Amino acid sequence: MKFLHTMIRVSDLTVSLNFFCNLLGLKELRRRDSDKGRFTLVFLYAPKNPESHIELTYNWDQKEYTCGSNFGHLAFEVDNIYDLCATLIDEKVVINRPPRDGRMAFIRSPDGISIELLQKGDPLPLQKPWSIMENHGDW
Repeated sequence: MKFLHTMIRVSDLTVSLNFFCNLLGLKELRRRDSDKGRFTLVFLYAPKNPESHIELTYNWDQKEYTCGSNFGHLAFEVDNIYDLCATLIDEKVVINRPPRDGRMAFIRSPDGISIELLQKGDPLPLQKPWSIMENHGDW
């Protein structure tokens, strides 16, 4: 498993980029705007730790977050998302967002922290029961 990023939601992208980049010295790695989803993602890294990122998520229509609701999730790259999710289910971990696409799943830690699991490389071929599993709760 490889740690990928931590996602936080920001209410003002310009102010947040100033804080993280100009004040803390992080560098912008990449950016993605989604007109359909109405959000912007900006991935940042620390020059001495370029392999781990902070994902700033700016939801265009959300202007305020309550205490703690701006934290999103931790993300890990895994070798085989199906095998890991099967192991987690065997250990009674709820798969909140199953890897229907062979690429992405969400679970929660015992303390409720949202964790994204991302398949290393290309998505795995669609496979039952994953491809037909429904979401449980939120992530």
